[in-house]
Amino acid sequence: MVGYDPEAKCVSTLEAAAAGSAAGLVNRVLVSPLDVIKIRFQLQIEQLSSRNPLAKYHGILQAAQRIFREEGLVAFWKGHVPAQFLSVGFGAVQFMVFESLTKLVHNVTSYSARDSFVHFVCGGLAACTATAAAQPVDTLRTRFAAQGEPKIYHSLRHAVVTMYQTEGPLTFYRGLTPTIVAVFPYAGLQFSFYNILQQFSEWVIPAEGKKAGNVKNLVCGSCAGIISKTLTYPFDLFKKRLQVCGFEHARLAFGQVRIYRGLLDCVRQIMREEGPGGFFKGLSPSLLKAAVSTGLIFFWYELFCSLLC
Repeated sequence: MVGYDPEAKCVSTLEAAAAGSAAGLVNRVLVSPLDVIKIRFQLQIEQLSSRNPLAKYHGILQAAQRIFREEGLVAFWKGHVPAQFLSVGFGAVQFMVFESLTKLVHNVTSYSARDSFVHFVCGGLAACTATAAAQPVDTLRTRFAAQGEPKIYHSLRHAVVTMYQTEGPLTFYRGLTPTIVAVFPYAGLQFSFYNILQQFSEWVIPAEGKKAGNVKNLVCGSCAGIISKTLTYPFDLFKKRLQVCGFEHARLAFGQVRIYRGLLDCVRQIMREEGPGGFFKGLSPSLLKAAVSTGLIFFWYELFCSLLC
């Protein structure tokens, strides 16, 4: 049901938006702890190793225990309000645009709407549109997840006003360039691999075994998430580093801080100081999150679409 299918009853644009919003909302509540740990890893300059005495975090379980001990259980949902705005808005725009684009391709070109290449292009374009719309909220979410105790921002309104007054309106779009560069192949690969895996599962699983469709959607989505995240991960790290530029005073308790003048400067400094492995800091919780998040987002989307139909 993901994407236009001329042989099946398809959801309308509004139904796709509603299903995408609901899927994003439920998904965000479940994956927020992994997202917070991933962001903490990405922003840490020191090597993620227990052998480094200056490293605040060096493993998923160790990071979870330390965050819980120092900041409490609610720390795993830091920035949850802007994150929910991000998930709901991103999910609505992404799936609405994706359904519209695949339908448009089917109606005005010779390509099939079920073609994996079509899903790659339409998925990438849909994600770029959603990213441009949701980037300010994503920056706010990152700032909230990155701050420790005592808090720099006490509420969403306080964060918006403070950032606008001290850093200007463009600060809400920091990290947009690597985000756009990364999100097209990432989302395109998600949708195309999900489509490929769905078609493969239909070939492998006999007709009488297709009753477990929801489990199949979850597995296919998880595999698609792992593949796409691994291939595009460094750009996600660049985005997070750039989003906290100007926020260095809140990062002092976490270890070293760096100031980057742009995407290329960020890449050069990470390569020079942290080595190639620096580009993949936080990959383990990110892959875990990608497997859970992508699997669940397709699972919930397909489920909500079925209910709406």
